[in-house]
Amino acid sequence: MSAPAALARMTCVEDLRQVARARVPRMFYEYVDSGSWRESTYRANERDFQQLLLRQRVARDISQRTVATTMLGHHVAMPVALAPTGLTGMQHADGEILAARAARDFGVPFTLSTMSICSLEDVAANTGRHPFWFQLYVMRDRTFIEALIERARAANCSALQLTLDLPVMGQRHADIRNGLSVPPRPTLRNLLDLALRTRWCLGMLGTRRRSFGNIVGHVKGVDDMASLAAWTNAQFDPTLSWADVEWIKRRWGGPLVLKGILDAEDARRAVDCGAEAIVVSNHGGRQLDGAPSAIRALPAIADAVGRETEVWLDSGVRSGQDVLKARALGARGTMIGRAFLYGLGAFGEAGVTRVLQIIRRELDLTMAFCGRTHIDDVDGSILLAPRRAGPWD
Repeated sequence: MSAPAALARMTCVEDLRQVARARVPRMFYEYVDSGSWRESTYRANERDFQQLLLRQRVARDISQRTVATTMLGHHVAMPVALAPTGLTGMQHADGEILAARAARDFGVPFTLSTMSICSLEDVAANTGRHPFWFQLYVMRDRTFIEALIERARAANCSALQLTLDLPVMGQRHADIRNGLSVPPRPTLRNLLDLALRTRWCLGMLGTRRRSFGNIVGHVKGVDDMASLAAWTNAQFDPTLSWADVEWIKRRWGGPLVLKGILDAEDARRAVDCGAEAIVVSNHGGRQLDGAPSAIRALPAIADAVGRETEVWLDSGVRSGQDVLKARALGARGTMIGRAFLYGLGAFGEAGVTRVLQIIRRELDLTMAFCGRTHIDDVDGSILLAPRRAGPWD
């Protein structure tokens, strides 16, 4: 079957997940498709979306519809951005570049992770210097952080996204079992698994980008995988504080997005620090297992900050219906991570585009069934819930 024909058969994100599972080596697929500890929060992210019921309306003129809106004041084709995801270039060769191109052409934002395989400069050079966002981790080496901020500025990044919920790493059993490393650790199990993924291996043989491009060559003494692993393990900073956030805001000077907010008090503090947007997120269920789902945490946070900053949501968004439900509960925008990674692992750039097409169609049709014609007119009244907070209480 030709690639276009295979793509046409992909009718939902789950279809692309199944293909990615067959094509991406186990350690990298499970890096995406798993959570921390017992994975209860990871599963709740999707389950709690499904428990929200939609209010169907009929006999309304829904002939003229649009899901276009703005995020950070910029036009977007729909209220969806590609979230920062580490090791994206291990789902598919040159993955960050391919995802950034797909997002650019579709009209939604792309966010590059600090822990990406392709570097800031790679993405800028291969997307015509189209503006994109950059995600930053606070590391102990503040000189490196300062240099990274300047590189983001030089790469034409239009916003900086600071992740707050990874001062220490959550325990992820799948990664431990798989001995996750970059490049893959040459155990017998991993070698056998790679031998079955010829398409993936050929892609990796055809690219020079197989390490953390934002770090290797930019940190003194880090020039191979062993030194990279040692440096990275020592760099995540458990002393991260709001003072660091304020310092980064001053150093960057542009729009700042704070990601990893699950508490209303923290949301208020983010506003005080000058954040232009906050992302209600539990890191996709990959950090604190037992934390609430993002959609459950959203209403209280949206109420706490009002219109003082934009509120976005990630963690659990797998469909256009999820996007609509997040809008109904107070999110101006959403971010997708696993959803676009499934598309990337399955079909590369075309797979990411297909995911975006699927989500936009689902969003448009669901909005129509709810009797609305403009995404900015969607509110809590499209849901059948006893309270705005949702059906969980």
